[in-house]
Amino acid sequence: MSSMITTTAWVRRGVAAQFPTKYEIDEEEMNRISKLARMQLEDAQGDLDAAREGKDQDGETMEDQKEETQDAMEDDPEEKKGKTSFNNDDDLKEYDLDHYDSDEVDEDGEKITMFGNVKSLAYHQPNEEDPYLVMPEEEEDEEREELQILPTDNLLLAGRVEDEVAHLEVYVYEDQEANLYVHHDIMLPAIPLCVEWLDFPVGANTGDRTTGNFVAVGTMEPDIEVWDLDIVDCMYPNAILGQGGAELEADMKRAKKSKKKTKANDEFHVDSILALAANRQHRNLLASASADRTVKLWDLNTTKCAKSYTHHTDKVCSLDWHPKEATVLLTGSYDRTVVAADMRAPDAKARWGVDADVENVRWDIHDPNFFYVTTDAGMVYRYDVRNIPATPKESKPVWTLQAHDTSVSSFDINPAIPGFLVTGSTDKQVKLWNVENDRPSMVVSRKMDVGKVFSTTFAPDNEVGFRLAVAGSKGTVQIWDTSTNGAVRRAFVSRMPALEGEVKERTIGLQADDNESDDDAAGEEIGAQQGGDGWESMDED
Repeated sequence: MSSMITTTAWVRRGVAAQFPTKYEIDEEEMNRISKLARMQLEDAQGDLDAAREGKDQDGETMEDQKEETQDAMEDDPEEKKGKTSFNNDDDLKEYDLDHYDSDEVDEDGEKITMFGNVKSLAYHQPNEEDPYLVMPEEEEDEEREELQILPTDNLLLAGRVEDEVAHLEVYVYEDQEANLYVHHDIMLPAIPLCVEWLDFPVGANTGDRTTGNFVAVGTMEPDIEVWDLDIVDCMYPNAILGQGGAELEADMKRAKKSKKKTKANDEFHVDSILALAANRQHRNLLASASADRTVKLWDLNTTKCAKSYTHHTDKVCSLDWHPKEATVLLTGSYDRTVVAADMRAPDAKARWGVDADVENVRWDIHDPNFFYVTTDAGMVYRYDVRNIPATPKESKPVWTLQAHDTSVSSFDINPAIPGFLVTGSTDKQVKLWNVENDRPSMVVSRKMDVGKVFSTTFAPDNEVGFRLAVAGSKGTVQIWDTSTNGAVRRAFVSRMPALEGEVKERTIGLQADDNESDDDAAGEEIGAQQGGDGWESMDED
């Protein structure tokens, strides 16, 4: 695996701090880190002692094995020969190892230590600033300017895994300058599978803030990490939703006991986090979907699980809150069903069925009486929520679209124009659709040089609502200004007169490793770990 981007999310303009702060570790945090390190060291020492006293599968102790190894070396003439030649190697004489720790002297007879002549060392009074440790004001200003985020900038969050190292990259997108660059990144504990931007302050050190610029990250691990995007080089998340969010001592003790997999429960997830959805009306609520087959509702005020739901019999892979009915949640699963339920009365739910594993579910933001479902078989369905079937098998979509030959792994709805959809697939194609009057037609199909497409998301601001972020298995990010595409302009000019006329098409990209074959294999590996076929596909002919 070289590099791949598994998920992306936009941050609208004007919410990020203009000058993000650099993380500075305080005494309390140092004590916490020291305590954690000490407990981990003690734990490791205990495991080592147990290993020394234990026996292997053949019943031999480690001491027995050590003696056997020594006997074998003594009986092996080649080993003996090599050992003798090393000890008697004349080449080592030039290093004069017998006097390696003797101090040299300079011309004045002063000893020269590893620090040079001690007399030449500069020293400072206790309250005097060391010029080598204090950054000049000019450099501080330059660094501050480099971190600056303008009110006209968007942030784009991208979950990346590179050579088995996972992190979240925070990009700055400057639309006027057609510029995209990495502002900072955040180390993650495992492969990221979903990210959700939060405008609600979560966890420690938030003070009296009522709004914030945070991100929730779901990974292959069962815990959800929440990070403050206005702090750079932070060492730990602001909050952890799940079992790992407990007190340090309890967490360490539990880690020793939890060698066996914990069963699904009402308090925390026990398997990968596959989807996250923030409630934009009740801002302290975050919904999560997991491979443990449960959906959980988190109260961000307390960082505790408020409710747990078991609407599905297989992994739950997609979530979306109703745009107007704030307590109604749409969920999709590998059990090939979609459920719409009011979280206040979860027993009152409606269920629809499809013919393959669900990949994405989305309410139509322009008409919330309808919702969309995409599947692993390349299909897109549009359903009327008012038409509830007696059984899932009797589900009747408003229309059905064979959008791709392989999985529709990503899907989004343009915020500016009703009926303007985008699909991305493991067939490496991005397609734009016009579904006006319930008559789907493809506007344009394009390969964006991102490999298998795992994410296609429109920017949230009206000023840049046509900007489409595309990312995938090759570890590249592309921002496609779809309003500059001729076919798009012709298809939607009647609904947006500003699209009249032709302009030069614009795509802004940030390239990464171009190792497509390795990344395709990595995508299939992630799909297998998720437990579904969502990211598996055949290579192109």
